[in-house]
Amino acid sequence: MRCAILGATGYAGLEVLRLSASHDDLEVVLATGDTNAGRSVAAHAPALAGLYPSLAFDVTAAVFEHEIEVAFLALPHGESQKYVPALLERGVQVVDLGADFRLKSESDYADWYHQDHVAPQLLATSVYGLVERHRKELPGASLIAVPGCYPTASTLALGPFLDAGLVSTEGVIINALSGVSGAGRAPSERLHYSRLAGNAEAYGLLDHRHTIEIQQELGAQVLFTPHLVATSRGELITAYARLLDDSLTTSDALELLASTYAHDPFIVVTEEPPTMKDPLGSNLCFVSARVDARTGWLVAMSSLDNLIKGAAGQAIQAWNVATGRDETTGLPLSGVTP
Repeated sequence: MRCAILGATGYAGLEVLRLSASHDDLEVVLATGDTNAGRSVAAHAPALAGLYPSLAFDVTAAVFEHEIEVAFLALPHGESQKYVPALLERGVQVVDLGADFRLKSESDYADWYHQDHVAPQLLATSVYGLVERHRKELPGASLIAVPGCYPTASTLALGPFLDAGLVSTEGVIINALSGVSGAGRAPSERLHYSRLAGNAEAYGLLDHRHTIEIQQELGAQVLFTPHLVATSRGELITAYARLLDDSLTTSDALELLASTYAHDPFIVVTEEPPTMKDPLGSNLCFVSARVDARTGWLVAMSSLDNLIKGAAGQAIQAWNVATGRDETTGLPLSGVTP
């Protein structure tokens, strides 16, 4: 299928470009980036020179000048809303890596993103692209809202326990570590090498935008605290929820994860706590859990590559399912080691 990648100059967009080259059913005919229009992909991202030796970026508005069947959007928040309605009217399937169509409540965008949504009529029709939990909703979807990296890791770790009614929906605590690519490509003082190197810091305290997305997906009250750490990519989640069943053991918790994800090729259940490095370069998400009978808490853990399973890989995985393809097509099932 002929595809366009909008916002292809950012980290997530470049990853869609990279992965699309390995997908037999995706032909990239357009890659956009307004500030880099006219520049070659090879010059902007030399790592992709072997895959795209002659492709050059175009302006985003050029998407309406090309015959395409699917568009992957990796645009800043609020930008997708400007293009999605017109793309859908043209019969183009949309896979949005941004947050513009993840939330179902228009008021949540005003409260958490401090912007009015310009296409609220589409919120009810978008399908949340977390395949492991929304597989049955995806076939035939014309608008796929790709989950954020933090909501993906958090939901895959905690979801089975909340679904089973084993933990309280109140007072769920999630601590997260993420590599700096999650902050995007735009330079900022916080990302200067002299500040970043050897450092770690919490950010988005109490009001990080992914909080409402996690709460929507889990149906729980969440206190979410992300931390920026001095690595380029990767993500590690440690989450805590109060036990409602005091007979639950760690073995039970691991068995629940194993049975929940038995048929999900990208979920790896481990007895040992996952590390940030294990999934790097893959579309895998590692999950594990512990039950602390002494304090009455469940500890759920997960790790993933924030640019693959947390963004571009997840987008292609959801698109594969939506179009009836094998969900693993074009996606790496192994990380890079060491």
